[in-house]
Amino acid sequence: MLTLGDILRRHGAEYLERYGASVPWEHRRIIALLSACRTGELGRVRWRCEDCAQMHVTPRSCGNRHCPGCQSQKNEQWFAEQSQRRLEVPYFLLTFTLPETLRRFVRSHQRVCYRALFRAASAALRKLARDPRFLGAQQLGFTAVLHTWGRAMTYHPHLHVVVPAGGVTADGERWIASRPDFLVPVKALSKIFRAKFQTEMQRAGLLEDIDPAVWSEAFVTDSRAVGDGESTLGYLSRYVFRVAISNARLISCEDARVKLRWKPSGSRRWRTMELGAMEFIRRFLQHVLPPGFQKVRHYGFLSTASALSHQDVRELVSTQNVESAKLASSSALKPASAPASSACLVPRCPTCGGRLVVVDITFRRQSFQNSR
Repeated sequence: MLTLGDILRRHGAEYLERYGASVPWEHRRIIALLSACRTGELGRVRWRCEDCAQMHVTPRSCGNRHCPGCQSQKNEQWFAEQSQRRLEVPYFLLTFTLPETLRRFVRSHQRVCYRALFRAASAALRKLARDPRFLGAQQLGFTAVLHTWGRAMTYHPHLHVVVPAGGVTADGERWIASRPDFLVPVKALSKIFRAKFQTEMQRAGLLEDIDPAVWSEAFVTDSRAVGDGESTLGYLSRYVFRVAISNARLISCEDARVKLRWKPSGSRRWRTMELGAMEFIRRFLQHVLPPGFQKVRHYGFLSTASALSHQDVRELVSTQNVESAKLASSSALKPASAPASSACLVPRCPTCGGRLVVVDITFRRQSFQNSR
């Protein structure tokens, strides 16, 4: 099967030569790592089957979070962990989107703007949730996930936020349930989100670099009820560890042209797209996150810094009269089931199917051209 690493091995050097010093160091590092992934250049892993005792040797993976081959197996674990934290209440999925006219600027200032996106969205949501006209809860608990790509690998930074339908009072003694079909007003949320983002740009000293007309545009937000949240967590789990393009969508790479599958928004039918190799690599690299940047963040009582434990919140929910906010279909959580696309995390022996255990790992240092 054609992989992203195959394309980078064939055309990565030409891309670096063509664009020279304009290619950021992190992009050079990603090209080098993904090109070397599972080729033996990074070392090898020796395995022993627990059943038949046969030895197997495989080339080391790069393990980079932008490698589609290395991230595909982490979905199931994340989904299971988040499912254990679900509360017996309905959930909402909120989406915060930056206007198209701002995206070029954001792409050139990714670390600052991505951080501002998280801060503005979380501050806007908490501000409205504290308002007694809507919820009146001092503390929410929610998870935010950053996405930067559209279906055709275009640049489309937006934030998905999963929120339980309710929050905790200021004294931490009572759970306040929202309506199962309404959390906060979307129009007000959009305006506050825009104002908060503008403030973040001012704090960063970047406000004067942005066209003032941007602040009269809509910063689109969307809020929808999603039931018990399990299906939404399953949806997000497929994207938390996914990159802008999966190997399964790649069809061919011939004559410096890459052919891939994509599905337009609102359509269920796959289409075929063809891009020049240089344009394909450019589209992929624009979604490389700044080093160390966290694309998944937990807030409020879901944060590790919360004074309230998750068990405390569960008890608050269970002791309050929240029947109107519970799912009509059940008063208990459904058993969590892993997404259908999740791969098995346990490596198996290709000979007998037994469980493989690591015997030893040999590392090889990978050098990067023009590292700094």
